[in-house]
Amino acid sequence: MLIFLIVIVVLIVLIGFFLVSVYNKLVKFRERVRNAFAQIDVQLERRHDLIPNLVETVKGYMGHERETLEAVVNARAAATQARIEVHGDPENLEAMQNLSQSEGALGGALSRLLAVSEAYPDLKANQNMAQLTEELTTTENKIAYSRQNYNDQVTAYQTYKAGFPPVILANSMGFKDSAYLDLDEKAHKRENINVSFDDAANPFPPQDGGLRD
Repeated sequence: MLIFLIVIVVLIVLIGFFLVSVYNKLVKFRERVRNAFAQIDVQLERRHDLIPNLVETVKGYMGHERETLEAVVNARAAATQARIEVHGDPENLEAMQNLSQSEGALGGALSRLLAVSEAYPDLKANQNMAQLTEELTTTENKIAYSRQNYNDQVTAYQTYKAGFPPVILANSMGFKDSAYLDLDEKAHKRENINVSFDDAANPFPPQDGGLRD
């Protein structure tokens, strides 16, 4: 009888250790997703911060392109509000979907603005415009890299969480699904911003000088 009780106690302890291990792994995977999303959020904020200077720079040269400029301003406002609604929580699926669509629309508006600006030689020669374009391109590249890393972390988390027995603990302990972030052209019918720095292809050749107030 004593041996039986000892075996039962040992089994309970082992099961307890196992459940704690599963719980800790769920927490670890979830935190990786949240940290990865935080990296995207930083780059999206940087994108938003560049836009007012960009609009101020181009509107002096593109006075007849009011509709194009307003589209960028309105898209930025919508994307900023979407970021606020997400509030750093990738488990807010509805808000994340809105963020994905809003940022896709903003990318399309920026792409059209840059395309239209090619018709203005004085603007293309503007040092401030060249610097802003370079910073925007760098930011877009960082967004793409961060998004890929984030989606990879979501995949790892979702795969582990859906397995057995983690799925039982995940459902009972409130480990929710995290949303994938999709900003590609097919998903949101937008053109990707693609600025080349080759002398022959870049419509805004880099020049000396920084951003002007």
